[in-house]
Amino acid sequence: MRNLALVFYFSALVSAGIVACGDDSSSANAADTPSSESSLLSSSSADHSAGDKSSSSEKASSESKPSSSSAEPNSSENVAKSSESTSVSSSSVVSEVSSSSLAPASSGNSTPDDGKCTNCDSFTAADPELTEKGGKGSVTTYGSITAKETSLGGACNYGQTNIQYYAAIHVNVSPGDEKGPWNGGAACGGCVHVKARTPDGWKEVTVRITDRCPDANCGVDLGGAPASDIMGINVGRYSGEWEFVSCEGVEGVWGDSTSIWVKEGASEFWSIIHVRNPKDMVKSITIYGVDTRDVHELEMVVGTENFWTVPQSVLQTDNRYRVVVKYRTGTDDEWKIKGSDLAEPEANLYLYEHRN
Repeated sequence: MRNLALVFYFSALVSAGIVACGDDSSSANAADTPSSESSLLSSSSADHSAGDKSSSSEKASSESKPSSSSAEPNSSENVAKSSESTSVSSSSVVSEVSSSSLAPASSGNSTPDDGKCTNCDSFTAADPELTEKGGKGSVTTYGSITAKETSLGGACNYGQTNIQYYAAIHVNVSPGDEKGPWNGGAACGGCVHVKARTPDGWKEVTVRITDRCPDANCGVDLGGAPASDIMGINVGRYSGEWEFVSCEGVEGVWGDSTSIWVKEGASEFWSIIHVRNPKDMVKSITIYGVDTRDVHELEMVVGTENFWTVPQSVLQTDNRYRVVVKYRTGTDDEWKIKGSDLAEPEANLYLYEHRN
């Protein structure tokens, strides 16, 4: 009995121990639960707080939108666009505003060139520049601004003329390259509209080319009358630009009526001709047979500037010909003459006398 009682007592102790162990585990789990819930609650609270801040920020942004779009208070599209813009980074917004605001500023600051200058008669000598329609560089003078003589024909070999508004044009762009518009006299007879900087702003004049520049840095070298119009009494080297134009309708550039002039020394064996007082620089001269079917494209003389060679076969006949002159601009001119007319030394064949 005593042994049985001890066994019973021992069994009771073991059962109590197992129960006690199970209670400790439950207790531990119960202790962990508040900690986990606390963590979750804390996270939820943080998210909620952030959400509140975001919502508050959006609300503030939304409330501020009407003032930013006050120019169009009734436009829901503008509010939507403004709302969308809150997602754009501030740096990109700044960039857009900056670039768009610069355009009007730069265009607003650009002012037209009025041509005004100081020390205008002391422009630094430099090589002329070619442009699409002419050039720019030095504008000088070789005529008398007091006497205002008429042109003596210069290198274009026009002889004494009544042309008051005349000039020389540059031969070179860089010294010795012969890339200027003179081109062996091809520029002769053409007109150039010149404008130069002065203390009063741009001054302009139109002149006929009758000569070539002697100065390596020359652009356009004006005769006396046009130089006086631009420079007044302050003769010197001015900064300017020029453009080739037609001579038609321009006063002061005509010395006489348009004519074909035959050079002295001409004969039935040799003759060269040029056009005086043309509408513009001459591009070509072609002789067409009237009594025959022969056609002759004249060539410019090398070495004798502004002259064209006439074939012997034309000079040695009284057959009728049409002499057609093509200009850089404007309509052609046409003479009707006998071939032998072009063999007459110093003949001046006026257009108005040889149209029929």
